[in-house]
Order: sequence, then structure tokens, then C-alpha cells
Amino acid sequence: MKLVCFSIAMFCFAAAKAQNVDSLVKEAAKTEVWTPVPAVVTPGKTSSDAPSDAIILYNGSNADAWKTKKGTAPGIVKQADGSFIIEKGTGDIITKQAFGNCQLHVEWRSPAEIAGSSQTRGNSGIFLMGRYELQVLDSYENPTYVNGQAGSIYKQYIPLVNACRKPGEWQSYDIIFTAPKFDANGKLISPAYITVLQNGVLIQNHVAIKGSSEWIGAPSYTAHAPKESLVIQDHGKDGGIAAGFRNIWIREL
Repeated sequence: MKLVCFSIAMFCFAAAKAQNVDSLVKEAAKTEVWTPVPAVVTPGKTSSDAPSDAIILYNGSNADAWKTKKGTAPGIVKQADGSFIIEKGTGDIITKQAFGNCQLHVEWRSPAEIAGSSQTRGNSGIFLMGRYELQVLDSYENPTYVNGQAGSIYKQYIPLVNACRKPGEWQSYDIIFTAPKFDANGKLISPAYITVLQNGVLIQNHVAIKGSSEWIGAPSYTAHAPKESLVIQDHGKDGGIAAGFRNIWIREL
């Protein structure tokens, strides 16, 4: 009789436990989201390779994605290894396509031959939306003003650390950029934000950009389109030997 009662008790316990589990599953289901299903993106074989949904801006084969501000062919000089430099005096190069929120990958190197000092060693810049500059410079054992060294948001934010490799070695920037927003009257609603990793090291952590990058004077915002061209700077005669670039791709976000 005791065995029968024990069996009945165990059955009731198991039934109660199953009912409780079923109840928990139903409660958990209330907070489950099944749609929309994220699109499938195939990552590159390495962290520097472009994923399947990236727009290739330069991969060593051609410069078709670029022009000058005048609309003419860019002064891109292809090097033996497939990288390029901008021929000095030919002007900044800009993308034919406009971009807003994006993930951007750029590889660059300062010249192996050291010429000049401070801002005259491989000076260039990557301008998001043609306005907001991430500095390119040989900052390996090269003192300069720190809000103008490599990895700085020019004249606005000092990089968290100096992650530069030696002159002549390839470096990478991985950038997450959020475009600013303006109302119908051109008033700023929210600033641009940028996060940057240099050679895999976080150097800018979601900082709020203060406005267009300026060599002289304080930055400020002027209303512009939600998408604008990406610009790489031809720094001219005072930039020393030109910086080199390769493997540039972008993902619209």
C-alpha cells in the first residue's frame, strides 16, 4: 500500500513539475521575438577582408569609385604592391557614392623613408561626409600636438592611446560612424558619433563630433544632406612624402 501511495505521489509530483515547466515556457515565449530575421552576411576570411555586403572602394584593381571635387579623374598613383598614393597637388579624392551611417575599413601606411617632423610626416586624413576628419599621420616616435596625431578626430579628440606601427608598416582603421541629424530648419538635432579601432586597438570610443574639422578656429555644424561623399586628403607640399592606402571598403548601416 505504501508503494502504491508513493507511486501516486511521484506521478502527481511529475505532473505538477511538467505543468510548471510548461507554464514557464509560455511565460518565456511572451518576450521572444522571431521577426524580422537578420539578413545573412558572410564575413571575410580575416578581420580585414570585406564581408559579403560591403561596397569595395579600393582593392588594388581600379579606382573607379573615386573622383576629385571637380569631377575629374583622381590623382591616384598605383604602386607595385597594388596600394596607391595621391599625387601631390592633384587634390583630395572623393567617392562617387554618398554615405551616411557606416562601417568603414581603411588600411594605410606612412612612408618608410622618414622626412620632416610633426605634421610633415605622411600627413593625410579621412573625412567622413567630407567634413569630419580622422587624422592620418606618422605618429611613431614623432611628437606633435596630440589632438592632431594619428587617430585623433582632428583638433577635437585625442586618441585614447598611440597604437601606431613603425613607418612603412601597414596599419588599419576600423570605423563606426553615425551621421548627424538636422531638422527642417537646419538646426542640429543630434551630433555625429564615431568609434575607431587602430590596428585592433580602441582609440576613439563613441565620441560626439563637435562639428566640421577646422585647422583654424572652433568646429561647428552646418546642415547638410543625410549622405555625403567620403574624402581622402591630398595634403599638398607640406605633408611630406605621401601616405599610402589599400583595402578600403564600407558597409552602409
